[in-house]
Amino acid sequence: MTTEATTSITETGKRSGSLMAMPVAAGSVGSVEAALRPRIVGLRCRNCERPEATGPSFVCPACFGPLEVVYDREAIRAQVSRSRIEARAPGIWRYLELLPVEAPPARGLAVGSTPLIRADRFGAEIGLAPGRLLLKDDTRNPTLSFKDRVVAIAAARAVDFGFDTLACASTGNLAGATAAAAAAIGLRAVVFVPADLEPAKIDHALSYGATVVPVAGTYDDINRLSLEIADEEGWAFVNVNLRPFYSEGSKTLAFEIAEQLGWRLPDVLAAPIASGSLFTKVARGFDDLVAAGLVADKPVRFIGSQPEGCSPVAQGFASGGDEIVPVRTPNTIVRSLAIGSPADGRYAVALARRTGGSIQAVPDESTAAAIRRLGRTEGLFAETAGGVTLGGLEQAVRGGLVGPDEEVVALVTGNGVKTPDAKWFGLEGGDADAGTRRADARAADARARGGLARPILARPILARPIEPSYAAFTRAGLA
Repeated sequence: MTTEATTSITETGKRSGSLMAMPVAAGSVGSVEAALRPRIVGLRCRNCERPEATGPSFVCPACFGPLEVVYDREAIRAQVSRSRIEARAPGIWRYLELLPVEAPPARGLAVGSTPLIRADRFGAEIGLAPGRLLLKDDTRNPTLSFKDRVVAIAAARAVDFGFDTLACASTGNLAGATAAAAAAIGLRAVVFVPADLEPAKIDHALSYGATVVPVAGTYDDINRLSLEIADEEGWAFVNVNLRPFYSEGSKTLAFEIAEQLGWRLPDVLAAPIASGSLFTKVARGFDDLVAAGLVADKPVRFIGSQPEGCSPVAQGFASGGDEIVPVRTPNTIVRSLAIGSPADGRYAVALARRTGGSIQAVPDESTAAAIRRLGRTEGLFAETAGGVTLGGLEQAVRGGLVGPDEEVVALVTGNGVKTPDAKWFGLEGGDADAGTRRADARAADARARGGLARPILARPILARPIEPSYAAFTRAGLA
């Protein structure tokens, strides 16, 4: 559906009294008491369920499992309603009762309320019926990616906990989001990135005044360094000691999708997988909406995608087991998803299996082709993570995992201006970056050993400049 059509559906949901969440019953003592209780209970280990107090902590001291925020769902149900949400200004804070903050922050960027766009032409080319593919366009966020959502939550808690420095370990988009959020609220920003990261992403973080520290190593090397620095320096690392709150920001995608669909859930959700947090938290967001009485329960199938050159979660799914084997040296143009040891990998595998979905490993050529197709058919320029998501969705449709008449929402999580050369990968003369050259070398080696050659297409080139006359225009063969 178009943006206009999506708005119309949402407005219909507002007008239909039968669809509205019921307010708290005035005569219910229990409901009144729940409406006054704190929504945020504390933290709890996802593995052993040991409770912990609310604070800048991310790992269970007993079993070293990940900590998550625990909510009083009865209190949330008593405090939230569709009408209350709809009466608020656009942005992620309209879903306050479902988020791990007590109140909206006094300062910050305008994050969220990005459009849900009907993508009929792209959908038709991959085998979906008209009106069945919708794109959640998070390229519209302040720093052009969905990372603004998770950082907004983490930054709000950093202020609550009294930190003066906001930091992160990043494969790209998170660096810019952290730098911008820190600037908006007046904190110092320090971001750690791989030394061979795309220059556009480094420049982006520098633009907001951050200290950018290139590290000679993989993301997993940088993450280990961040653990040590967070402990020694006492900084707020959004994806380390603030991770329980940071990860909750991804749920706002689920909240917006449901509201934009007229307070209902789609049939299929397609998303990229790096650590696996986004993938699993969107599912948790749908569950939270059901528990709060804001939407009716229904099965949603989850299709995740990773670049083939760094696909430990996809390989774990394909193996049929629970083990995620780390990738020591990622070999892909998709830097934003190149996490070799994903923290939430096994939870992502469990989600895909539980919902009847899948996790696809997508070749870099397919990623680049999906980026080009999206630009050509829908006028939307996605970075490599969006190309992976749509390339994986096409594989799922072609493989019969998604039916042509099912309603699919696909997440386009970042803007292509951050990875401008990636779209040419696989075309003659195309070169995304050093990662591309490594992949090309791998392909050449496979061909030398008798393997299948990768397809090389003709890269589009600019026409030569012409004189400012119609005659020159026609002589150039452009008429």
